[in-house]
Amino acid sequence: MAIYHVLNGDCLAEQLRQTAINPDFIICRECLIDGDVKADNLDDFWKIRAKFIIDSYDASTDYYFERTVKEFEKLFHLPKNAEVCLWFENDLFCQVNMWFVLSVLSKQSNLKVFRIFPIIENGEPWKGFGNANTDSLAKAFSSKVKFQQKDIDLGVNLWDAYQKNNFKQLKELSTNRSNCFEYLEEVCQAHIDRFPSNNSLGKPEQLIRDLINTKSIEFHEVFQAFSERAGIYGFGDLQVKSIFERQIHSLEK
Repeated sequence: MAIYHVLNGDCLAEQLRQTAINPDFIICRECLIDGDVKADNLDDFWKIRAKFIIDSYDASTDYYFERTVKEFEKLFHLPKNAEVCLWFENDLFCQVNMWFVLSVLSKQSNLKVFRIFPIIENGEPWKGFGNANTDSLAKAFSSKVKFQQKDIDLGVNLWDAYQKNNFKQLKELSTNRSNCFEYLEEVCQAHIDRFPSNNSLGKPEQLIRDLINTKSIEFHEVFQAFSERAGIYGFGDLQVKSIFERQIHSLEK
């Protein structure tokens, strides 16, 4: 049976190459937690995402389609009865990407889809695969959980609610129990907290503003503190830097 591994980033691919796990990797090089995701079809979706990446990260359209879209297109050409293992962490960043992947895979039949969970140590659910060694990666793979149809449907509906900014639907979906999703209620609430209804700052913005006010304005200190206190978001340095710079600019007015 052909086995494919969908990975949330290139770093994990490098880690898995040190194991005996077959290296048929499909790498998700997106940050769907950030920027516009609303589109009526996949072609428009790629164009919208390309524009966001170009405007935000100084990349080119060709680079985005070559590095990102071409990887996702592999999902449309998987052989029947293939086993597809989704190596995604529990934080919001990874979960949103996984919801999108499930929406793509749902359009194909005869696939066996599995979730690979990171091994949680020291009660820190947001650390993910970053510090995993070969033994823990092998253990994670051997503990894979199969997506039943109801689990795939849940992922598809989560993506739909996220894409449409339907917080009510997202909240309702988060109460579903599934062996393929951990911390779902917490993660969905974390996303909703980014967009308060009273016109106040979203939770990440408020935390970063508070950190700026209580610490020096060195970015690396703010990023480290944010990651420790709000690891549920899974923001990388690029996402935190964007919020940091906006808050600095706002405070300087």
